[in-house]
Amino acid sequence: MKSKEQQEAEFRSFASAHRGNLRRQAYLLSGDWFEADDIVQKALAKAFAVWRRVDPVGAPAYVRKIVVNTYLSHRRLAWVRRERIGDDLPDLPADHPQEGVDERLAVVAALDRLPPRQRATLVLRYWEDLSIEDTAAAMGCTTGTVKSQCAKGLAKMRGLLAESESEPVRA
Repeated sequence: MKSKEQQEAEFRSFASAHRGNLRRQAYLLSGDWFEADDIVQKALAKAFAVWRRVDPVGAPAYVRKIVVNTYLSHRRLAWVRRERIGDDLPDLPADHPQEGVDERLAVVAALDRLPPRQRATLVLRYWEDLSIEDTAAAMGCTTGTVKSQCAKGLAKMRGLLAESESEPVRA
């Protein structure tokens, strides 16, 4: 049996190694970096509470599932409302050092308009590149639910992206 200090060191090592990926996943789910930080912090706190029982090999998948459940739980809370100041994006630098920034922003904006379960399914399935079975395990649902949520989410995303392409660009 590991000592408390060994467990804590193991958890710190895990958190350091996986925090970036968990934060990116939480951002793709929530669409907000501050909310993503909160989600990851809550998920890591939940994982730490039971770390002595967590299998090190399955720890990334286990904590990823906690992140999804924390996000979905956060969305269900009635008092949590996201304030929308406007549709305009903040000013961006004139020279974009990366190609495809506009497309990524459009995809993230469209993702933000999906229902939480569809969004979670698409993020896990396509951004995290999980299999249907792994996505179902992370979300605690059947593979059929993952398939139907993916199909509905992708159809809605296509419509939202087509709609955003037809809108005039605001200066």
